[in-house]
Amino acid sequence: MTHESKHKNGGFSSSIGFVIACVGSAVGLGNIWMFPYRLGQYGGAAFLIPYLLFVFLFGWVGLSAEFAIGRLAGTGTIGSYEYCFNARGKKKVGSVLSWIPLMGSLGIAIGYAVILGWVLNSLAGALSGTLMHAEPAQFFAEAAVSFGNPLWHSLVVLIVCLILMIGVAAGIEKVSKVMMPLFFVLFLGLAAWVGTQPGAIEGYRFLLVPDWSKLLEPYTWVMAMGQAFFSLSITGSGMIVYGAYLKKDVDIPKASLRTAIFDTLAAMLSAFVIMPAVFAYGLDPAAGPGLMFITLPTVFQKMPMGQLFAIFFFVSVLFAGITSLINMFEAVVESWQNHFKLNRKAAVLVCSAITLGVGIFMEAETSVGPWMDFITIVVVPIGAVLGAISIYYVLGWDKIRAELQLGREKPIKNSFGIVAKRLYVPLTILVVLLGFYFKGIG
Repeated sequence: MTHESKHKNGGFSSSIGFVIACVGSAVGLGNIWMFPYRLGQYGGAAFLIPYLLFVFLFGWVGLSAEFAIGRLAGTGTIGSYEYCFNARGKKKVGSVLSWIPLMGSLGIAIGYAVILGWVLNSLAGALSGTLMHAEPAQFFAEAAVSFGNPLWHSLVVLIVCLILMIGVAAGIEKVSKVMMPLFFVLFLGLAAWVGTQPGAIEGYRFLLVPDWSKLLEPYTWVMAMGQAFFSLSITGSGMIVYGAYLKKDVDIPKASLRTAIFDTLAAMLSAFVIMPAVFAYGLDPAAGPGLMFITLPTVFQKMPMGQLFAIFFFVSVLFAGITSLINMFEAVVESWQNHFKLNRKAAVLVCSAITLGVGIFMEAETSVGPWMDFITIVVVPIGAVLGAISIYYVLGWDKIRAELQLGREKPIKNSFGIVAKRLYVPLTILVVLLGFYFKGIG
């Protein structure tokens, strides 16, 4: 048996390259603007207990399942669902259902590109100095209106388009190997600098002083579960395509846990940059998405060397966002290549055109917000449920277990399948129901 990926698009050159690309997909804007606040709001260090439990569970059996079905089927979303349902003689059913998670990936990509356009606009403002002298709310408002940011929005889509045209190993893997280490280096530098600011200690208290009473509140566990689930990019689509590019000698459960670990480190690092800075300057830690574009620029304007800090911050956020957007695009591109028999360049161009063509009409914050809410509350969670059920119940534990065993020295235990079918799959359904009830938990 060959250890090489047989996919026509090529594959990842190493297990390390694969993990870095997956970390790039998982580390996104949610780590930066949502995790720090939730960590502090729901018990500080106490919140980490349920969060880490869910991260381990979802990383262990959730990510592993999506990587394994991609590698087993040798293709991405549409082909993998067809493979699962073909085991029951229902290939067409799998083909139809696969469009739900696939449209989830495309839907997120459309909204994500708009938001990254705002990030690039803020970076340009930091580089020119305009952001350092403007009123942050006004600066952001000028970009977050209808047709308010077409240049930077288009440039984001163009960057991703060019990277994907290069290929998997030469494009996705090499770019991720540069962007993700730089993200960690830049944020480490920012965290060290923020720690020197007067009043930063209050931010550390917010993050680290445990409020054990929060563990008795169901809402804490709900938010920890939602944050862990969505942070790992379990969508029933994106991670499947990366699995399709994976060599047969890679230990998938080990790679999955490594991805979960580095994603968690990125979230914690973001928290140690953002919250101490917010508290040092007496701003609102619950600002949500506005934290990046209004609250933090206010901090940059007040702090010594604020312009340099702003540049480093927005470069880091851009890197995290671009690597996530690459995965969303790739999930769609690979499926369209195989399903519609398109060559890679054509599939990339069509995906890019749709992403920009739809997104250009929702550059207003009031438009992209509801769009992202619908995609992340409805489409993506349902796609994740379909993926979990298709892999562990339709295809079956025995078949996916054989794929998970490849590349491993120790045998996969029966407990893996029990946890997957009796705990993980029900929890994915619960994520959907709780998302509807609370209007979003991730």
